Amino acid sequence: MAKTKSLNLALQGGGAHGAFTWGVLDGLLEDGRIAIGGISGTSAGAMNASVLAYGLAVGGPEKAREVLAQFWDSVAEAARHSPLKPTPVDKVLSPGNMDLSPGWLLFDSMSRVLSPYLFNPLNIDPLREVLEAVVDFDTLRDCTELNLFLSATNVKTGKIKVFENHELSADAALASACLPFLHQAVEIDGEFYWDGGYMGNPPIFPLIYGTDSRDVLLVQINPITRDEVPRTAQAIYDRINELSFNSSLMREMRAIHFVSRLIEENRLDPDRYKQMLIHVIHPDEAMKDLGVSSKLNAEREFLQFLHDKGRLAATDWLETSFDKIGRESSIDIAEVYL
Repeated sequence: MAKTKSLNLALQGGGAHGAFTWGVLDGLLEDGRIAIGGISGTSAGAMNASVLAYGLAVGGPEKAREVLAQFWDSVAEAARHSPLKPTPVDKVLSPGNMDLSPGWLLFDSMSRVLSPYLFNPLNIDPLREVLEAVVDFDTLRDCTELNLFLSATNVKTGKIKVFENHELSADAALASACLPFLHQAVEIDGEFYWDGGYMGNPPIFPLIYGTDSRDVLLVQINPITRDEVPRTAQAIYDRINELSFNSSLMREMRAIHFVSRLIEENRLDPDRYKQMLIHVIHPDEAMKDLGVSSKLNAEREFLQFLHDKGRLAATDWLETSFDKIGRESSIDIAEVYL
């Protein structure tokens, strides 16, 4: 039997692009050599984290693969009658963008002038029904084998809120994924929350302080670099979205690199400070052409495309980086994030 290695997962948010993370998780679980100690998830990453943790808690890796597939299949089914669909021309131009879709153009225009308190006064969120049909949060609250951290942004204070195992609920997961132009703020214990991506996408610090493993595998679905300067209005908007949802991650990676360098230079006590080993899986070049509109594209064909990309990325990462787990980072943080 192959030797297993323990690591933590940090799952980034990005709407429908979370199906890429589904594919990554599917590949890692099928491989069988990864033992997951903790998961930090934001937005779509919080959804994947909740479903993954629940599956592992009730039936191990195979059950986790099953419930992840069930969740994303239910997302696609719920979106069958949505007006947010790519046109035939969109499909020719890219695998998932909806830039020419009348439904997307109408929604994009409305969301800039009307708040969800006006166009969705009943606060209907189909994702709640999908999530509650798959995950029993009572089981997650009682889980002691795996540490789960879901992050949201406190609307009033601007601070990050990290929900830990004993605080988990469907509301906590939905708060982590609450886009303010799409849904009303989620109220929990008198506080109001928006998407966690504004303050931590995903936060790494809960894994540093709340788990034993030094290894963190970040599944990143928002590109950091672009080869060209955006010149169209849509491309500029897309790039601003990427920068906004990567900013907190960039800052945290700089801090991790700084502490690691001090430890290596014997300027910090390694018995008091943990030197983290960072690993990253990110989409290939093909997904760099996907803009903001594709993050709301939940068509089954597109989700499966992303899943397949994720599985392939997981396979490639395992082949090149598995041996580095527990020994060294498989990326140069300074080169990528500084």
